[in-house]
Amino acid sequence: MFYKLNILLFSLICLVLFSQNTTAQNDTEAIITRDLIRPPHLKKGDTIIILAPAGKIKDRAAIDPGIELANHWGLVVFFGNHLLSQDSSFAGTDSERLEDLQKALDDPSIKAIWAARGGYGTIRIIDDLDFSKFMEHPKWIIGYSDVTVLHNKIHGLGYQSIHGQMPLTLDLEEPSQKESIQTLYGTLFGKKLQYKIPSSKYNRLGEGSGQLVGGNLSIVYSMLASDTNLNMNGKILFIEDVGEALYHIDRMMISLKRAGFFNNCGGIIVGDFKLKSNEGNRFGKTLEEIVLEAAEGTEFPIVFNFPAGHVDDNRTLLLGSYVDMKVAKNKTRIKFR
Repeated sequence: MFYKLNILLFSLICLVLFSQNTTAQNDTEAIITRDLIRPPHLKKGDTIIILAPAGKIKDRAAIDPGIELANHWGLVVFFGNHLLSQDSSFAGTDSERLEDLQKALDDPSIKAIWAARGGYGTIRIIDDLDFSKFMEHPKWIIGYSDVTVLHNKIHGLGYQSIHGQMPLTLDLEEPSQKESIQTLYGTLFGKKLQYKIPSSKYNRLGEGSGQLVGGNLSIVYSMLASDTNLNMNGKILFIEDVGEALYHIDRMMISLKRAGFFNNCGGIIVGDFKLKSNEGNRFGKTLEEIVLEAAEGTEFPIVFNFPAGHVDDNRTLLLGSYVDMKVAKNKTRIKFR
């Protein structure tokens, strides 16, 4: 009798543990696969704010193209109180940059936050930001490079954001920026986004789908083992960078591999990598070889030479949106659902 009771008790414990584990697994899958919330698309008369969460702005005239463009789109432009503040290489002290960004996140009348530039510094203030009001009234976060910190944070909270041109990098007279400006406008105002680009001979062919995440490789790498680290299960990873040596790119890609980034990844989109000046190929491997080697043992598609990053032709990407990739020999198609 005692033996039978022990067997019964053991079975009940196993059933409870299995149920808890299944529930936890289902909860995790729900987090991974859920649709991210898309902030309302902009319309004429909406208010946006330009602020600097990282590097300093030496002269207001440097962001005039961004102001001109936003006004041309019929938007009302506000500025962060400390937009032109300076503290070493930063746009003001950490507390000043934090204050500007927090006010913008909290204000429901502001429909988009446009980072004036990247640089370095957003990671110094990310843990002190309160996103509770932002979650009540979601708004677009726009930018690239160092703004990847914000993209990753709000992706983890369940919201979409925009990887695209910033005021400091705009040149309205530059023909090669035409596509990046048009795709930014279209994404903000609700036009469907899709790209067809020539295929690189280094591409890994195939089809894949998943939520698009990522941004600047150095920033993605720097957030490993933090609460802004990306969960890559079923995701498409976009990466770009500027001024890095090939050996350091290799270090970052191998680190992502060791962290399990590519185990259940749905694909990789490689943007522009403007290598360190006079880099040549002293490392002995090309960028393409580095990426492909890091992804060995996987079968998802890989796209090289996507026009986005620290270049004039910096096409807009809707981070957090589901994308379908079809990488063929002559053409690559990337469609945002």
